[in-house]
Amino acid sequence: MARIAVIGAGMGAMAAAARLAVAGHRVAVYERTDTYGGAVRRFERDGFRFDTGPGLLPLPAVWRDLFIKTGKEPLESCVELVQIDPSSCHVFPDGTTVPLPNASRAGVVAALDEALGAGTGARWGDFLVRAREAWDRTRRPLLEEPLWPDWEVLAEREPYPSVPHKRLLRTRRAGTLREIGAWELRDERLADLLETQVLAYGLDPRTAPASAAVLPYMEHAFGTWYVRGGLRELARAVYERCVRRRVEFVFGAEVTGIVEKDGRAAGVELADGSVAEADHVVADVDPARLRALTGHPLDADGDVRPGPAASAASGRFTLLLALVGGREPGVAHRTVVHTPDRERELDFLASPGGDEPPRPTVTVLRPDDPALVPDDGHEAVVVSAVVPADAGWEQEERLRQYAGLLLEAAGPAIPGLRERVLWHEVRTPAHTAAETGSGSVPAPALAAGEGRFLHPANATRLPGLYRVGGWSHPGGGLPHAGMSGALVAGLIVEGPDFRGSQ
Repeated sequence: MARIAVIGAGMGAMAAAARLAVAGHRVAVYERTDTYGGAVRRFERDGFRFDTGPGLLPLPAVWRDLFIKTGKEPLESCVELVQIDPSSCHVFPDGTTVPLPNASRAGVVAALDEALGAGTGARWGDFLVRAREAWDRTRRPLLEEPLWPDWEVLAEREPYPSVPHKRLLRTRRAGTLREIGAWELRDERLADLLETQVLAYGLDPRTAPASAAVLPYMEHAFGTWYVRGGLRELARAVYERCVRRRVEFVFGAEVTGIVEKDGRAAGVELADGSVAEADHVVADVDPARLRALTGHPLDADGDVRPGPAASAASGRFTLLLALVGGREPGVAHRTVVHTPDRERELDFLASPGGDEPPRPTVTVLRPDDPALVPDDGHEAVVVSAVVPADAGWEQEERLRQYAGLLLEAAGPAIPGLRERVLWHEVRTPAHTAAETGSGSVPAPALAAGEGRFLHPANATRLPGLYRVGGWSHPGGGLPHAGMSGALVAGLIVEGPDFRGSQ
């Protein structure tokens, strides 16, 4: 039985902790804040409850697997999962509205044909077929296996089978999401739909590799789910599973250093000066903090070092809206209102120095969940947009200006919105930083792009030290966090030759 110290109580860290405890190890989790879940948190006021991190769950099979492997109670006995339908409703600048059915290719094709014109659905369906091929080619190396030592193979090869495009007597193939939209979808609104689904992960479609097509494919193929009571209920269930498996949690315990002995990680040093000895250390922290904890670089000799694209500082700006009046029957759980100026939006994300930020693409979440409101005469709504992590959000005027833009953008999704607002709370990347240590939100790992969209391997150059969570392979997002926990547990239990579950 080994002693294992886990830094942070994020979702990836807890996934690893539960698996390691079931394998017979003694696991202690040190969390600097007063609660678990990382970015998966809740805000409560006056009988209203809001998810302040992710609001929907893609690929729930990852968390089902965790609960199967760590105990007799399946996930559905601990939380109630609801597959939302439609998966999303999209409102385009020209006023066109498209509800997209959940996990139904035929339904999506029909909905697009009806809203955007004959032929658009077929082009989107053909794109999903190609995206599935990219998924099949990258699923194991990017999600189910530790990062290959020869990871350059993933960086160099573009797995998306682009359609040849003839231009000026030359035949070209799409290398970015932007080119897929322009050359293969051939409809401005379809291209906008594709780009928005990638932008939701903080990626710029102008530079994101074509392999990012796997992200909309995952949502299409595996559906979108809501956890009754909010995603915080999933964090609670994972935490309780850890506790039942005798994982020890120490809250308010800031780790200030990683102890090394005989050339390997041997424990953690805490802010109070005490040391917790361990045989292995698992760190759920961003790369900059991990370097500070060890006092020397961990990425060299072939380890992946995220490039500018992989470490772009994109965060979330969120409005929590307490509304007077109940939720109208039949409205979509999730509505995406597209920006009227995508180029200005992307330019702002890349360089936020201007005084006039554009009206962004916003995601409006309107759960049909009585647990979130004081009574049926009120509604709890979350409006969010992808923003630069550092764009002067500490300035009150900047906050008011951008909150107003989000409220304006959300108008088409909620009739009479301004008149219904009882109160609102604003959350910026600074809130995320206070809860997780970083104001930016990591994107999932992607193939191609010269390795700029990969994340550091779970094993490090320092024996006994492992990375877990969104800042490590396979990257950000709730499914990827759960996968990282499984990979780290496998590396510790089975050793460096572990190659993932078969």
